[in-house]
Parts: sequence; structure tokens; C-alpha cells
Amino acid sequence: MSTTQDCVMRPLAGLQVVDFSHVIAGPLASFYLAQLGAIVVKVEAPGGDVMRGAAQGATQFTAFNAGKQCRTIDLHTEAGRAEALALAEHCDVLVDNFRPGVLERVGLGHAAVRERNPRLISCAISGYGTQHAPWAERGAYDHVIQALTGMAMLAGSEGEPPVKTGFPVVDVMTGVLAAFAITAAVQERARTGQGRHVDVSMWAAALQLMYPFSVDAMAGGGAPARVGNKGYSGSPAAEYFEARDGWIAVGANTAPQIARLYEVLGWPAEQATEDLAQGQGFARARDPEAFRARLAAALRTRTAQEWEDALHTAGVPAARVRTLDAFVRDAQSAGALLPQWLELDGVRVPSPGLGWTSMPT
Repeated sequence: MSTTQDCVMRPLAGLQVVDFSHVIAGPLASFYLAQLGAIVVKVEAPGGDVMRGAAQGATQFTAFNAGKQCRTIDLHTEAGRAEALALAEHCDVLVDNFRPGVLERVGLGHAAVRERNPRLISCAISGYGTQHAPWAERGAYDHVIQALTGMAMLAGSEGEPPVKTGFPVVDVMTGVLAAFAITAAVQERARTGQGRHVDVSMWAAALQLMYPFSVDAMAGGGAPARVGNKGYSGSPAAEYFEARDGWIAVGANTAPQIARLYEVLGWPAEQATEDLAQGQGFARARDPEAFRARLAAALRTRTAQEWEDALHTAGVPAARVRTLDAFVRDAQSAGALLPQWLELDGVRVPSPGLGWTSMPT
């Protein structure tokens, strides 16, 4: 039940965490804490976390729970509740993602535990937050929150059905947000000596993911337009285009980048001046539809990899559209992605690490 990940930064070494959560968001939050040095006890109901039986269960369960001590406790029994309470009384952080009221009914509510352990940092993860009736009683899954918050109406193009992101992005962001909040509370406790209750909801995490569109909506700006595969900048040369054998993402957002794109295409430089509207900021075409049609036709003449290489050489951001496994192979071949190994219960899997590298200064 250990991790072999080479994580040099261990700022949370010695922090005691008890995790009652299951599936993705909560376990991912405590996984990050464990990778930063915390001692995490994962409490599972008899039968285990549902992720153990999911497709690719061993790999994904290890990815979420490596570095933790897994313990089975039946909270429906008096002995189980006593064991769980003993853990909670002596830990620094308690994490759960039950619906509001579940822990209270078995005597493990955050308020009750903090009476016995006033320095406790408790983190409740839920779909809608524990403080906001009547929403607090609702159940939630990632795709449900994407629908609720409008995220599913950001992807795709105008007039199309809603489009769900192809992986549980809200669950993952909720875990990241919870780990961030817990780490901030740990730092605060080091200064004040006081514990804190942290309430993290999936819908709030979704709004963070949609930042700054969520700010625009709160300011009365309305719903953002659905732009399909066009870039955030709105530049006519920032989009996914079809190549001879696949797709190429082009990121020519500024006038200088578009000038370099024209050079790669063999188009005369003065044509860029004619095609682009004058002004500061991201590039705009005088006739966006005609511009895009001409560019799309040109990009269909070569392979996506040829365009990626040529545009990169010219200083224009671009990438061939890959599948995830193809990217992993390419990144590993380039020496950019070195696997960090995780292990749990005899299952050993490679991971991309925590997303950063560091060294002492």
C-alpha cells in the first residue's frame, strides 16, 4: 500500500488524513495529499469502493488511491462506528463525499467530531454543497453537473445538441479544488492553531473550470457563444482544420503569427495585410468565412504531421490531433513524459505525476 513515485516535495509529511470518500473526487483529493507526504487512511465499506469493480478497475483504483492505507469499516455497526470515531479523533484532516446528513446519522458529523478534535480540518465534498438547501439533498454525477451548470452548452456549435466533455472533468477538478482548500486550511492552522470546515461542491468546481465565462455570466453578460473547434481567441486562423490524413490544430492568433503562417503556405506577405482587419489584440479577418475557406482548402493538401512540423519550425503554434495513447507514446519517445510509478496492493501502474517538476534552490 505504498507509492514508488519519486516526489521530492513532501511538505505535508506527518499530516494524518482519514478519507471516508469513494469513487473519484474525494479519493483524488486525498491522493494528492498522500503524494505530498500525508499519511492517508482510506476507509471503505464492506465490499470496497465501487471503483474496484469498474472497467479498468485495478489501474484506476490504484491511480486514485496509491500511497494510502486501505481499511474496511462497517459504519452500520457499533464497533465500526467506534473504530471510525477513534480515527477521526486523532487525525488532522477528515474527508468525505457522502450526501449531507449521512455522517451525522452515524455519529461522525463534522461538528460532533470537531468537539472532540478542535484542530480538525474537515472537508465535505458533494454535488451541490452542504449548506445550500434545497440543493444540498440532490445526488450528482459528473455529466449531471455539466448539464446543470451550462458546461455542456459550451462545447459543440450553435444549434447542436449539448456535448459532454469526454472524461469526468468536473470530478477531477473537484478533487483538485478540495486538495487546494485543505492545503490552505493546513497552512492557516499552522498560523492560528484553529481547525476549519471546508465545503467543496461539484457545481462550484464547474464554475472554476469555466472561468472567466462564469464571471461574464454573473456580470449579466449572458451565455457565451458555442464556437465548436474554434480557438478561444476568435482568430480566423485558430481552429482545428482537416488535413490530408487527419486533423491539425492551428494557433495563429496574432498578425505576426498569421504572417508566418502565410509564409509556410507560400502566400504573399502583402495578402495578409489585405485579409486582416486593422486593430490591436487578436487578429480578425475582413471576411472570416472566405478566409477560413481558403485556409481550410490549403491545409487539406498535406498530412497533419507535415503541417505540425512546418508550422512549428516557422514559430506558429500547431499540433496534429492525436488520441491520448498516441500522445503518451510521442511524449515518452521525446523524453518529455517520464512515468512516475504508483503501487497499491501489488498493482503497479505508471502515472504522469503531479503535473510539475521542481528542485531545491
